[in-house]
Parts: sequence; C-alpha cells; structure tokens
Amino acid sequence: WGYNGDGALGDGTLIDSLLPTTVSSLGSGRTAVAIASGKDHVCVLLDNGSVSCWGSNAYVQLGDGTTTDRNTPTQTSSLGTNRTAVAIAAGYGNTCVILDNGSVSCWGYNGNGQLGHGDTTQRGDGANEMGDNLPDTNLWLRDDDTDADVDDSSSLTVTNISHSNVNSGTVASSSTYQSNGTQIVGAYGTL
Repeated sequence: WGYNGDGALGDGTLIDSLLPTTVSSLGSGRTAVAIASGKDHVCVLLDNGSVSCWGSNAYVQLGDGTTTDRNTPTQTSSLGTNRTAVAIAAGYGNTCVILDNGSVSCWGYNGNGQLGHGDTTQRGDGANEMGDNLPDTNLWLRDDDTDADVDDSSSLTVTNISHSNVNSGTVASSSTYQSNGTQIVGAYGTL
C-alpha cells in the first residue's frame, strides 16, 4: 500500500492504495523468499535464486537493462553464469545481491561510488553491463574484535547485506573470514 506513481506496488497500476494490495505474478510457480525496497523500487529474491524487481528504474536499479519504470515484477537481466542470489538489499537507486559463491553484485545508481566498483559509473543500462560483465564489488573490512582494518578481502564470504543512506552505500558482513590463516569473527565492510 502507499504511493504508486512509479509502479512500486507492483500491482500493474499506477494508482495509490490505502490498503495492502497483491503484487502481480512473480512467475509461474515462483514464490518470494526475501524482499528489499529502495526509495521508489522493490526487488524480491525468488525461491529459485533469481531476482525480480519493479517500480522506478530511473537509475537502472531494476537490473533489466533499461531505464523503463515497471509496474509489475520484471526479472533482472543476469546475475552471472550459473549464479543465483541468496540475499538482497535495495538502496536509494541501486540494488545489491549476495551470490551463491559469497561474492556481492551491485547495479544502478553509483554517484557516490556506492556500488563498490571503484568509480562513479552507473551500471545496468548498457549492453553487457549485468551478470559476468559487472565489475567486482570491492569490500573494505574491519574486524569487530580488534577494530583493525583487514587488508585482504579475497577470501571473504559475505553472509549479510543491507543498505544505509545514499552517501554511505551498502554494508556487508561476514560471520567468519580467513585472512593469513587467522579467523576473524564479525568482520564487516562498506562497499
């Protein structure tokens, strides 16, 4: 329920609703296992590990390769070869997922570098910008116990992901992390 000017209710209309409304079909036999809402868009992680999004697509946050707003659930273009999502988060104009191999994939608005690609280039609206073609998402890590920076995130398996405000970007955490043979519990990072 609520404002539906960009189709964020996913009910196939642009009509605001004061009452809960049913989202249009997520696909034949598909069910949602997780949901994430950004400023004007919503994405769900489906039971088969795929992602479907709807609402505003001004910053290509729906991941469908266009900037067209959608008022019904629309599958993302690709998460990568043989990749599925296990967790999802949505921000101001971007979306991030944890993939089944523990890596993080992000697309959409990147004006402050919140996609973690080392630049401010928006991703997801051009040819070959999704899936295997998305740059790696870089993590900066800090050990909760020692409050020290962790230099090597190459063996990180991300277990949790969430978005904060537009300037801070995405926060990822891991319950275990191996660095130089040392196990660090409670590492977290900012994309």
